Amino acid sequence: MAITSGTEPIAHLYDTIGGSYSTLRRTEPRIAARIWAALGDAETVLNVGAGTGSYEPADRQVTAVEPSELMRCQRPADAAPCVAASAEALPFSDQSFDAAMAVFSDHHWSDPLAGLCEMQRVARRVVVFQWDNELVPHFWLVRDYLSEFAPFCFEGPSLDARAAVLAARVERVPIPWDCIDAFFHAHWRRPEAYLKEPVRRAASPWALVGPRVEARAIRELENDLETGRWQTRNAALLDLGEADLGARLLVAS
Repeated sequence: MAITSGTEPIAHLYDTIGGSYSTLRRTEPRIAARIWAALGDAETVLNVGAGTGSYEPADRQVTAVEPSELMRCQRPADAAPCVAASAEALPFSDQSFDAAMAVFSDHHWSDPLAGLCEMQRVARRVVVFQWDNELVPHFWLVRDYLSEFAPFCFEGPSLDARAAVLAARVERVPIPWDCIDAFFHAHWRRPEAYLKEPVRRAASPWALVGPRVEARAIRELENDLETGRWQTRNAALLDLGEADLGARLLVAS
């Protein structure tokens, strides 16, 4: 997915929807463990599209890059230093860092492949946590309620193309049912969470489809929960402790 274009639109999107990110977009420790393990023995880490600082490892020397002023302002006082810049033009010399990481970020870059190449230019190892965009339309929330979001999933390069430009290996990362990071897929076994507006504001797809589509989708989901239709349709999910929803870790070194 590449759902915005240019540094200013990216910043504008998060200056609009990012007000709750510091409280709802928290570090999920089981996912963090996978990301941090992929960083290997890196001591200096660049976090690109860093947002409010979730998933930044506390035991390494981290530098953050984030174009949105609202997101930067929400970073804790003790968070890593943050530079206002875009992924496509990182203001660092070649091989300045042991590793560069990006978590649920590159789909908002104006040129994801260029941004990934920039990460590889400034770091010896690159770790990217992202969705396989071809699988997103199969997620029940998109499949049954937000089909209008599906076209956005194919606007940018595929996961395979991103992996290829980095010469990266691809690892599957299952999402725990009680995930504490409120990204779009997080509540896959807790559908009632999507009825809460703060939860929806913490994920960009709702802003992209617009308020009328959002209102219709929520009415339909609420009705299906009341009638038991959602439970019947998604019975296979109800006893799972974790699910492979298409989250992938790209690791290049």
